[in-house]
Amino acid sequence: MINYANLSTPLGLLIALIGRARLRRGEHGLIHAYGYRIRFPVAGAFTVGNVVLTAHGEGYLTGALLRHEARHATQWACCAGLPLLPLYVLAVVFSVVVCGHPASWNVFERLADLDEGGYPRHPSRWRRGRRRAGGAGLPG
Repeated sequence: MINYANLSTPLGLLIALIGRARLRRGEHGLIHAYGYRIRFPVAGAFTVGNVVLTAHGEGYLTGALLRHEARHATQWACCAGLPLLPLYVLAVVFSVVVCGHPASWNVFERLADLDEGGYPRHPSRWRRGRRRAGGAGLPG
């Protein structure tokens, strides 16, 4: 209910409508939107409010991936809805600066479980540089 009140689920439904996705009720108050046709964002699935969108067909949103996306629905609620958007963009920028990948050091993806979302765990740029230098550099 929180994500309806904070307008993130209505936004997710609008995005699903624009992307011509087919809606199905899912468990735990989630709405699955299959066959999303817009090529942005580039992800197997993404969540806006309680709406989990994917370009894939029915049956794709299961197991670990669905648990990962359900955590994102909780994040929408914890961030009071739409404020999550700029916060998520900042988290992407931070992650790219730290390691060159938009999810590996993104706090939202880490809290949703990188592994369950299918994301790699890239080391920070300073850890990679230290390994190339034979371990020289800052401790720890």
